[in-house]
Order: sequence, then structure tokens, then C-alpha cells
Amino acid sequence: MSDASQMSDHVKGLLLTSAGVLLVVPDSLFVRLIDGDPIVTAFWRALFSGVIILAGVWFLMGANGFKAVFRTGWRGWLYICLMGSTAPGFVLAVSNTSVANVVFILASMPVFAVLFSRIFLKEPITRRMTLTIAAVLVGLGVLALGSHTQAAASWKGDLWALYVSVVFAGALTLVRQLKSVSMVPALPIAFLGTALALAPFGAPLATFAMDWPLYLAHGGFIGVSACLLALGPRYILPAEAALLILLESILAPLLVWAVLGEDPGGYPLLGGTIVIGTLIVSNMIALRRPAYP
Repeated sequence: MSDASQMSDHVKGLLLTSAGVLLVVPDSLFVRLIDGDPIVTAFWRALFSGVIILAGVWFLMGANGFKAVFRTGWRGWLYICLMGSTAPGFVLAVSNTSVANVVFILASMPVFAVLFSRIFLKEPITRRMTLTIAAVLVGLGVLALGSHTQAAASWKGDLWALYVSVVFAGALTLVRQLKSVSMVPALPIAFLGTALALAPFGAPLATFAMDWPLYLAHGGFIGVSACLLALGPRYILPAEAALLILLESILAPLLVWAVLGEDPGGYPLLGGTIVIGTLIVSNMIALRRPAYP
């Protein structure tokens, strides 16, 4: 591959990943703007995003993509269940604690991914990652402390955010075990299955006539973002992708603060700075490698 072609792929990866991150930034804001039952919000989020991803996968891969996922056996189905549970998990997290707490806790996902890789894939943990894990745990401790003092924060929502972070990390570990198969077609199965499972526990049609633009935009942003984040990181270094994805943790609480006036508070900002700062330094060190994949 020529240097020009390699550079072109790298730029394409940066643009796709950046666009995917920017589209996921309003996720928390949509949950705040939709004044309704969190289960109903999670239903429409899962339904619309699942339909959009399904259309994209069908257009690009056809039925073969789904057949490949089904051939992965129990690991594929476990991945589907884990990813499906993140939709209501995220909505319940944002509905029960501050947006800053949620996104800063979700930023700890790489730490859990490293731990799972050690446990299930027998991969060694480097000294860099050991120090990263220790610092991130300190940051999470500060966030937990703030949940007892901030009016907008609650340990219930923090636990849901921690659940989503751990589950995402588990799903990433499964993807690494199944790296010969694209698991993107599993996402619409996961999200549409979640919508089907949530339907009996709420009244999704009761508020649809009034809030359908928000429901549609919410699911649309998430669906397109998921597709872009599945494509972009293939062309850039993992550390580059991680740094770009961290932008969501910084921009999301600022957006909610600007639109709704939700002040993150001192403890979330301190804990978030520790978490985000640690991961930025760790990934910058990881980037001291060849410039392109």
C-alpha cells in the first residue's frame, strides 16, 4: 500500500470516528429532553437505532452478515444480550444521576476491558495499564463520593452507569474473541430485541404523538453513530480511537450544561478530570508507535 493510500485511509478513519463521536454526544441530552418514563425512552431509542443500523447492514452486507453472526454460537448470542442491555442501562443511568457522572464512569470502560482481557484472554497487563487502572479507580472513588453531596447525582444512577461500562467492556472482549467475524450485524438484533422485551413494561404509544420528533432524532443519532464507530476505528490506531471517543465524555456534560443548565459540580469535575486525564496520558503513551496501522 502506498504512503498516499495509507494516509487517505488514516484520514478517513479519523473523520468517520470523529463524526461518530460527535453524533453520540447529544445522547444524554435527548434523555433529559424527553420528559417521560425511562423504559419508554429506552424502547424508542432501541427501536429506531436498531431499524437504522439494520438498514445500513442490509444495504452493505446483505443476509450474509447475519448468517456469519449466527454461526458464532453462544458467544455471539452473549454479545447480543450484553449490547441489548446497554440501551435501557444507559437511559436509567442518565435518568437517575448527573450526566457528568454517567459519561465519566463510562470513560472507565477501557480499564474493565483490560481486566477482562487478562481474565478471559490471558493477556498480560502492562505497567502502564496497571498505573492507569489505579488512577481511574481513584477518579471513580471521587465520583462516588460526590454522589452523596450533589443534588443531581445519585448512587443508583452511578451503579447503572458502572453496569453499562462493565457490560460494554465484556462485549469488547467477546469481539476480540470473534475477531474473524464482523459483529456489526449483531447490533440491530440486540437493539430490536431489547425494544421487543421492553414493550410490555411501558406504554410506548402513549407519548409518541407528542414526542416522536425527539424519539426519532434520538434513535437516528445513535444508529448513525454506531455505524460510523464500527467503520472508523478500523483505519486508525486503537489509542487514536480511544482518544477520540473520550471527546464524548468531555462534550456531553458541557452540552447538557449549556442547554439545560445542569451544573456538573465540583466532585464530578474532579473525578472526571482524574479519569479522563489518566486515559489521555495513557493513550498518548500508547501512540508512541508507528503513525499508521
